[in-house]
Amino acid sequence: MSEDNFPSGKLANDGLPPLRDVIATHDLSAQKKFGQNFLFDLNLTGRIARAAAPLDDATVIEIGPGPGGLTRALLFNGAKNLTVIERDPRCQPVLAQISNHYPGALHVIDGDALEVDVTTLGPAPRKIVANLPYNVGTQLLLNWLMQIDQFASLTLMFQKEVAERVVAKPKSKAYGRLSVICQYLCDCDILFDVHRSAFTPPPKVTSAVVQLRPKADRGTQINLASLAKITQAAFGQRRKMLRASLKSLNINVGRLLESTGIVETARAEELSVEDFVLLTDCYSRLSASEDKQ
Repeated sequence: MSEDNFPSGKLANDGLPPLRDVIATHDLSAQKKFGQNFLFDLNLTGRIARAAAPLDDATVIEIGPGPGGLTRALLFNGAKNLTVIERDPRCQPVLAQISNHYPGALHVIDGDALEVDVTTLGPAPRKIVANLPYNVGTQLLLNWLMQIDQFASLTLMFQKEVAERVVAKPKSKAYGRLSVICQYLCDCDILFDVHRSAFTPPPKVTSAVVQLRPKADRGTQINLASLAKITQAAFGQRRKMLRASLKSLNINVGRLLESTGIVETARAEELSVEDFVLLTDCYSRLSASEDKQ
């Protein structure tokens, strides 16, 4: 369904000009250096906003709003405290227009999301809802995962390949470092796919919307920096057996694997999330004992 035949009473009647008119007025052609692919389909942006609901009691954060399609959907669906981070100066007048239309509800930060600590943008509960720029999406997610307890949920659009990595299971091609960290920390679901035709310009691949909700009980509490270090070593050389791939940890790998009951000849993709949690826990204990010697 296009913006032009959007059902009455929905976002098309939010009182702001149609997105195509906004983009034409401000000459907002998508630029590759910003990783931009604009969403014109207001039915779709509304669906993303509703997936993150309720929004009225949360600090909502959006990355890379561009001409504001998702921004408008979030505000229309109840967000009363929405902060957007946009580094493209051409988008500032458009965002200012939306802000004037929703007095006091929208706050615009002119900057790079990679350099902003989003946990400082408002009180909990915090929800990130974003069509992430393809070129920095994975790095942003990893940054947020390292402080995941600061968020109520992350509702994010990625290339489908990245989305599949988030939810992948062991012994699959998509299973990797991102899978392990995400699934240890969160309940993760792919909500729906987004065809490339929904964007301007159309990307070369299908996208997907993923939702991550922090687990209330993760069982064994481990050091996240150590988990990141171990998964980077293990999957950085995923074709190698663990006895070789974990050598970069500068620890007695044989002793580490023996203490976990994981065989030295196993490869990273064969290990479950629970196996990596056990590895990380034992690694922390072994590192601490070696430091004391």
